[in-house]
Amino acid sequence: MSKQSVTVIGLGPMGQAMTQAFLDAGHPVTVWNRTPARADALVARGAVRAATVAEALAVNELVVLSLTDYDAMYAILEPAEQALGGRVLVNLSSDTPRKAREAAAWAAERGARFLSGGVQVPPSGIGTAESSTFYSGPKEVFEAHQATLSVLTGTDYRGADPGLAPLYYQIQMDMFWTTMLSYLHALALADAHGIPAEEHLPYAAAAMESIPGFLRFYAPRIDAGRHDGDVDRLAMGVASVEHVLHTTEDAGVDPALPAAVLDVFRRGMAEGHAADSFTSLIEVFRKPSPRA
Repeated sequence: MSKQSVTVIGLGPMGQAMTQAFLDAGHPVTVWNRTPARADALVARGAVRAATVAEALAVNELVVLSLTDYDAMYAILEPAEQALGGRVLVNLSSDTPRKAREAAAWAAERGARFLSGGVQVPPSGIGTAESSTFYSGPKEVFEAHQATLSVLTGTDYRGADPGLAPLYYQIQMDMFWTTMLSYLHALALADAHGIPAEEHLPYAAAAMESIPGFLRFYAPRIDAGRHDGDVDRLAMGVASVEHVLHTTEDAGVDPALPAAVLDVFRRGMAEGHAADSFTSLIEVFRKPSPRA
């Protein structure tokens, strides 16, 4: 049985990895990139280089976009929009839920169907069994192309609203970047005391490995609107973050991150949550900051 042919537009590290995965799985692939030379190695492996975006769109129904953001999509596709009719655009670029919804409407006006996606792994994770990508958009379009898209990663369909895949992705990125930034801050604090990252690694890993247990404990309480102070109290959390801040200042390390955390904790205190769990801070986050 012949494999579905695919067009990949955008050959940065992610687009390169996606094209390689399609080729490895036996899919005919047409590629286009602003800088044509980025396709050289892929063409040597069997990909077809399109001379223009219109040509890249015309040859295949399924078109995978791997770009910086949705603005890049418009910049690339608008000059060739006459070739969009009948295409299935799968935009795996990162952007906001609002922009994904706007892009889906834009594509529909030009006769194309649209799936948005959020890839949860770096380029090195493309083609691996444990990887996953969020998808959203028309279910029948997703199901028609799921087998081909599964070559890239596992597929996690979130629903018909094209904004859902980028929403789930950005929620994950919210957790990822704040967590990794806290790790870097902790390493700066360790380094100020002569403790290298390798020495601290087992303790950092143990701290991260404890997080899933906390998530499982607090999630049902948060969904129920319960912030009981039976396990932890915000007032105790304030004292703990103050200690982190003072330790940071004493070490001559930038205190901006723990200071920002402390500010949120203190806002929770001011709103009367001193005896509640720290999870009551979700009520603080649900409202715009008074400084915004």
